[in-house]
Amino acid sequence: MGYRTLAECIADLRAIGQLIQIDEPIDANLEAAAIQRRVFAAGGPAIYFANVKNCRFPMVSNLFGTMERIRYIFRDTIDGLARIVELGIDPKDIMRRPRLWVKAPFWLWRMRPRKTRWGPVLACETTIDQLPQLRSWPKDGGAYITLPQVYTEDPDRPGFAHSNLGMYRVQISGGKYVPNCQIGLHYQIHRHIAVHHAAAIRRGASLKVNIFVGGPPAMTVAAVMPLPPDISEVSFAGLLAGHRIPMICRPGELPISAQADFCITGYIERDLLPEGPFGDHLGYYSLQHDFPVLRVQHVYHRKNAIWPFTVVGRPPQEDSIFGAFIHELVGPVVPKAIPGVKAVHAVDAAGVHPLMLAIGSERYIPYEDPRRPRELLTLANALLGFGQISLTKYLFIVAQEDNPELDVRDVKEFLRCLLERVDWRRNLHFHTCTTMDTLDYTGEALHEGSKLVVVAAGPPRRTLPVGIDPRISLPAELGFRKPRVVLPGILVVEGPRYSPERGGPDLAVSRFAAAYKRTDAINLFPLIVVVDDSEFASRNLNNFLWVTFTRSNPAADIFGIESFIAYKHWGCFGSLVIDARSKPHHAPTLEEDPNVVRRVEELAAPGRPLHGII
Repeated sequence: MGYRTLAECIADLRAIGQLIQIDEPIDANLEAAAIQRRVFAAGGPAIYFANVKNCRFPMVSNLFGTMERIRYIFRDTIDGLARIVELGIDPKDIMRRPRLWVKAPFWLWRMRPRKTRWGPVLACETTIDQLPQLRSWPKDGGAYITLPQVYTEDPDRPGFAHSNLGMYRVQISGGKYVPNCQIGLHYQIHRHIAVHHAAAIRRGASLKVNIFVGGPPAMTVAAVMPLPPDISEVSFAGLLAGHRIPMICRPGELPISAQADFCITGYIERDLLPEGPFGDHLGYYSLQHDFPVLRVQHVYHRKNAIWPFTVVGRPPQEDSIFGAFIHELVGPVVPKAIPGVKAVHAVDAAGVHPLMLAIGSERYIPYEDPRRPRELLTLANALLGFGQISLTKYLFIVAQEDNPELDVRDVKEFLRCLLERVDWRRNLHFHTCTTMDTLDYTGEALHEGSKLVVVAAGPPRRTLPVGIDPRISLPAELGFRKPRVVLPGILVVEGPRYSPERGGPDLAVSRFAAAYKRTDAINLFPLIVVVDDSEFASRNLNNFLWVTFTRSNPAADIFGIESFIAYKHWGCFGSLVIDARSKPHHAPTLEEDPNVVRRVEELAAPGRPLHGII
């Protein structure tokens, strides 16, 4: 049966050689995070920091750092969850249709939180400043909790059935927060805590919040699961853990995870305060903005409590494994929810929300020859209205009928399939002046930007080049140089540094596109991406995906050779050109402190704790 505490999980991983202990003093300020990044990149074990400088609590990281380890942690329940998905059963159906109880007699029981009056988490009490003060990147605005389980309930309908357990950013020091009294609570757009917060504001009341850290590993994973609003994450955690989750329930108070290592209780105040900066999972700092503030009431912890943490940054990081595990568990859900969708893949290397690939059916006019995207457009609209997929910036969707063996997770082959078939005159569909991911700074303002749907169906229209034709020349007088082929049909070109002209946009890429006609040899490449450093962008696929899709806003940064507008539809006769250069309004790129890097590398010397690991 699944682990009931974090300590049980750590002990088991230690016993099988999947956890190392560092006894040397390690600073939670930058140093622990730098160690985590290197051990994760090396595919290494979980790390137990027994001696944290200026802190009495040990820390642990990289628990979920490999797919093999996360499957091991949930080895007793993962197959059962897979069967639930295969049967098309979602947990709430068990409540509605008791006959499912015959097929799975223990599911319902495990889903019900076990109410109790006391738990180990209430054994001790401390203050915020006594917690590990983890800073991951040099420009972070303070210390953060990076694996929080933030629990709220709907003020209009209190109780587990309408609760939310989410992983939202929690800043515990720095900024304008009153030490030990206030902490920052940053939740992104389209998170269910916002529904609870809105209800509290409407009622003129404060929203109660409990933040759990540690405890059953299933609770941590449940907090990142993209579940429908009517499915309780605590119930899902019971399924994943293989046992009922004990919750301390006392009159007038929010439930508390009884086996958590830490619990911060409080309520959201009316005023906002600046939160951030914070090095985030797109590979940039999310900047300082006003976000809700939590007034701290109590900070509880169990005896011998352990502080788990993770580090986010340019992918892949440990949260990439979360994403892969989530896809493994609930990947079939989207095709069941949107008939016609066969598979989806949020591309981790591109920062997840910036790029999604999808495969769908194209059945609307089966006799049409050649086939054109029709049903794919319906499916694309449905995807952009489906849960967190709605935050997608670039959605590329192709027809299954054109390549039945295509794997949506094979990015190279997917892009080949799309670029062989796409018609830039009619297959581009922009959504402008729309809501964007909170962490994406390519748009006009916070939460604002554009989206692009690219659809492709039918027989191949072109053969994709794999080398540069000698007839291709660049407008060097405009500052363009160093063309490189990234993938078949994709050319990256180094452009001049972005420089706004007379208070308006930089027109360099517009002039680049205008320098060519549709008959020029450069159009052999259907996709051209202008970058700051073509060697870096073409060095590997991950670099290309990261640069292209985290540094461009479709409506502002897409151009085309011989572009046109007809009936309010934008297209182009020649190559599509994306301006993926860094721009003044973009957030800064994450960079490590070289002194910290040097100290961490010293830990890999012979006789030191990381020797042979990094």
